[in-house]
Amino acid sequence: MTVAVTGASGQLGRLVVEALLREGASPIVAIVRDPSKVADLAERGVDVRQASYDDPASLDRALDGVDRVLLISGNEFGERVAQHTNVIRAAERAGVELLAYTSIPRANDNPLVLAREHIGTEAVLASSTVPYALLRNGWYWENYLGGLAHAVESGVLHGAAGEGRVAGAARADYAEAAAKVLTTDGHAGQVYELGGDERLTYAELAQAISTAAGKQVDYRNLSEADYAAALQQAGLPAEYATVLADADSGIAQGVLDVTSGDLQKLLGRPSTPAVEVFRAALA
Repeated sequence: MTVAVTGASGQLGRLVVEALLREGASPIVAIVRDPSKVADLAERGVDVRQASYDDPASLDRALDGVDRVLLISGNEFGERVAQHTNVIRAAERAGVELLAYTSIPRANDNPLVLAREHIGTEAVLASSTVPYALLRNGWYWENYLGGLAHAVESGVLHGAAGEGRVAGAARADYAEAAAKVLTTDGHAGQVYELGGDERLTYAELAQAISTAAGKQVDYRNLSEADYAAALQQAGLPAEYATVLADADSGIAQGVLDVTSGDLQKLLGRPSTPAVEVFRAALA
């Protein structure tokens, strides 16, 4: 059985390939725009194929002979539904037996700006002929690493999540779950709402940072508008700051508080605690 991973040079994609290697999957196809970025994987026996989400012909070549594929959502906001559709159509033409897609929790009614293109992609999948599984990945603890050093230095974690809880997990946890779906049977038609064991408020998140850093960090809640302004002042582009502030507002509403247990069932173990991710990053 040939298993392929799109976006295999990215942070999640590379972790999925590593998980597949640990699972003993073979052959493994790594689909990337720049093969030089995964030369080390090629040296380990991974079949590296060059393709772009914008180039249907390259996707046809990349998916030739593939049985199962993980479509990792792209990062070009505003273009993703069209790009993902290109992959889905190529999977149809290739006769792929399963396409797994990395979506977002509760995509059917998720109000986040980030959810819009996932909703659009899920609609394309629903009308396609390729069997598929939805991996609705929750928040990565790594999403907080960009502001980790500043939080430790200043002693303050800023956000706009109020008392909302986020059921995060390590990126590697979601990668391992994806590898399980690609290498085991019975996943076609399944919708997995994936979130970690820990369901932390931002005050509890600040405490996890405190434990990892050995220094007290407290949470300071801001309005969505003030948080977006603070992110822009810190140097983030306005559009990205707006998306992050919107995500925090969604957390306040419980959008990312996933309680299904699906991630743990796929992993066969608990998810990685936030403090472990923060401690590793600070080390």
